[in-house]
Amino acid sequence: MSIHIAAKPGEIAEVILLPGDPLRAKFIAETYLEHPKQYTDVRNILGFTGTYKGKGISVQGTGMGIPSISIYLHELFRDYGVKRAIRIGTAGAIQEHVKIRDLVLAMSASTDSGVNQKRFGGGGYAPTASWNLLKTAYEAAISRDWKPAVGNILCTDLFYSEDPQGWKLWAKYGALAVEMESAELYTVAAKFNREALAILTVSDSLVTGEQTTAEERQNTFTRMMEVALETAIS
Repeated sequence: MSIHIAAKPGEIAEVILLPGDPLRAKFIAETYLEHPKQYTDVRNILGFTGTYKGKGISVQGTGMGIPSISIYLHELFRDYGVKRAIRIGTAGAIQEHVKIRDLVLAMSASTDSGVNQKRFGGGGYAPTASWNLLKTAYEAAISRDWKPAVGNILCTDLFYSEDPQGWKLWAKYGALAVEMESAELYTVAAKFNREALAILTVSDSLVTGEQTTAEERQNTFTRMMEVALETAIS
């Protein structure tokens, strides 16, 4: 039983979806999983296990930012034997061709965080998705006539930056969108030799200023959920 999850052995499946919002975890469990059972509510970060198309799958909220997701990932991989982790979260578009509600598959995650510099003694580690999951997710999306944007994203530590235009440099170098967790997901998965992928929905655009509501983000971004579920059980 881990400190921050406190689930019993066997309560968490080897395959897990990781939304930042615990209420999105609840929505996914109640909407898509058969016989979902809640295994944690520590700090109101909810986790559930059920089945999808006959296969065991869990869904666990992670909170916001690299430090928060890092704690949950370490415990899930180390203490509960999770082998495949798929983040399903929101992101802000920083390219004009990436539109509100588009799917983004993060092939890699650049970051302005100092976590990996500290971890690697100043080195510039390149956090990268698992190819098998990336390929499977892309094919699952295309089979539904959803064309995802695939490429590098920016994983940032600051939601309220001192430089509101700083994203433009990352966009110049091809980053598609910005969020706050995926670089740590890919790094910790690599540490434990596990599979990982971030499937994102564009909730707002830094280019146009468009935004979606909190309710939409919680309950209507179902394309990424369905692609993630199909990828998870592949």
